[in-house]
Amino acid sequence: MTVTPSTGEIYFFASCKDWHRPLFDSLAAEDKSTWIWVDSPAALDQALLNATPRYIFFIHWSWIVPSRVWETNECVCFHMTDVPYGRGGSPLQNLICAGHKQTKLTALRMVAQVDAGPVYAKCPLPLVGSAQEIYVKAGELSVETIRWMIATQPVPVAQSGTVVHFERRTPDQSELPSGMEVDRIYDFIRMLDAEGYPHAFLEANGYRLEFRNAQVDGSKVKADVSIALLK
Repeated sequence: MTVTPSTGEIYFFASCKDWHRPLFDSLAAEDKSTWIWVDSPAALDQALLNATPRYIFFIHWSWIVPSRVWETNECVCFHMTDVPYGRGGSPLQNLICAGHKQTKLTALRMVAQVDAGPVYAKCPLPLVGSAQEIYVKAGELSVETIRWMIATQPVPVAQSGTVVHFERRTPDQSELPSGMEVDRIYDFIRMLDAEGYPHAFLEANGYRLEFRNAQVDGSKVKADVSIALLK
């Protein structure tokens, strides 16, 4: 991607994850543009009272964006599937559950229907490592795409193909299912191994066991386990 100097526009970097803050800092330090960090709906509303952004980049966002925001601003969200396949919630976990080893990180414009907007760019994203590692890599790819978008001002292209929807997972679905092979146990633990996510767990004998840092070791899986009394 070829990048040219910025024109001094205002950009919002919207994320509810602290691990994206260094990426925001790197963008803010690169040129004379104004970058504003927003990490909640209230912060977004306040920022919009004080500035008119060229783009609002939603890197990782846990709330529905009101129509009054995306109708009056060019809002770009990053979704971890090759849309229209995989529109909807919990994309990383649904992809790994379906056996995918790689995906596309898609930058698309927000519209009324979730993840249905036209596409600015797609970048290959391997589904390797823990969920945390994949999310960090996705953030880095998002920033590469942001730099390219600022430099080229692309016109998004409408999605085409068969629509496949993903359902958002619930915390109860983090319980380890029975009867899984070793590789599937590993995948199940790693796909939930990220800050702020409900980790894979089992409940037995009045205890809750949560698993992280899984590794395949021959015919078994090794993992860190935290044990707590059931409430």
